[in-house]
Amino acid sequence: MDMRERLEALRPVPRITIQAFCETAPVAAAIEAAAADRRMVKAHARVHLGGIRAANEHYATAPTPNLVLLESAQSPADLLADLDGLAEVCDPGSKVVIIGHHNDVSLYRELTRRGVSDYMLAPVQMADVISVVSQLFMAENAEPLGRTLAFVGAKGGSGASTICHNISWTIAKLFGGEVMLADLDLPFGTANIDFDRDPPQGVAEAVFSAERLDEVFLDRLLVTCAEHLSLLAAPSTLERAYDFDAEAFSALIDAAQRGTPCVVLDVPHVWNSWTRTVLERADEVVIVAEPDLANLRNAKNLMDTLRKARPNDKPPHLVLNRVGVPKRPEIAPAEFVEPLGVQPAAQIAFDPLTFGTAANTGRMLTEIDGKHAAVAAFEHMAHVLTGRSAAKQAPRAGLSGLRALMRRRSA
Repeated sequence: MDMRERLEALRPVPRITIQAFCETAPVAAAIEAAAADRRMVKAHARVHLGGIRAANEHYATAPTPNLVLLESAQSPADLLADLDGLAEVCDPGSKVVIIGHHNDVSLYRELTRRGVSDYMLAPVQMADVISVVSQLFMAENAEPLGRTLAFVGAKGGSGASTICHNISWTIAKLFGGEVMLADLDLPFGTANIDFDRDPPQGVAEAVFSAERLDEVFLDRLLVTCAEHLSLLAAPSTLERAYDFDAEAFSALIDAAQRGTPCVVLDVPHVWNSWTRTVLERADEVVIVAEPDLANLRNAKNLMDTLRKARPNDKPPHLVLNRVGVPKRPEIAPAEFVEPLGVQPAAQIAFDPLTFGTAANTGRMLTEIDGKHAAVAAFEHMAHVLTGRSAAKQAPRAGLSGLRALMRRRSA
């Protein structure tokens, strides 16, 4: 299992304070890298140099945090002696993890007897640090957190919401697990139209009541769209301005993850602090783009920004939508993806009749035409995003019909 696979299995760390006292640069670098990972974004971490003795001096006049990470290259006897001094200044509620350089079972047992939470053998990697912190502060018997999938368009009108809604419906139908779709485009969201629902409450009530938001309150705001699929709809009104800070949707997403195995986020095509936060913290990000120059520029900017913000995660997935619009000059898929450094997870051919019929009747594409080529693309994406099976070559939805159309145009 590589580092990314290990990180994907970890729960995010809650809001805690962490201080580390290190003796070597590699261990300090590993802890600093862990502190910068999105799974540790809620924790406040600081790294100091000096080891256990520096920690003893520091905590003689300062309170200890929730977690203290201590590196020691000393012999087991000297390590235990210094640890006795730390016990005199360490608050009872603080947890202590030792990063040592001796593979000694007797030492581990003695440290455990003295109340040390864990012993890690140097050298350590970033994933090791996050794993230990996550396990120490995970609630006992806590259920696994739901997986968050965020969809965003490279350009307004690229069809990201349509793709998002169809894939949400497909995941619920294919795997039978509960799926929650949250339409985060509060003024102009279309999920309620696409599913032919008109709920009186939805995402606005969840965001503006964050202080009392829990799984029970959230469940009252959901409306059923299909078996195993629930919708948190946007109000789609302009009665108020929807200006939010960076953490505005964090409580909503946290509550949704605690109660639903798969949380799908329909993110609007805007760039501000809260959309950036949502995209940076999602487990999987899907960028939907049309094959033209403006979409290419925006997709590359999104890819570059999210790669930099999520260095320990896979790059965003790319879906090329509306490929083959008649008489529209397009960038060939191979040329489009070259500067992005990814292969398209799916290509959806232009088909205004079928997609338009589905949108106008409040149904998903599969309900209109179960044999449509895009259905295979949605199923492929459902497997890729949920990790249910290894991804095979991305299906090119409707490309056989597209090639026939191009031959007719050439003739």
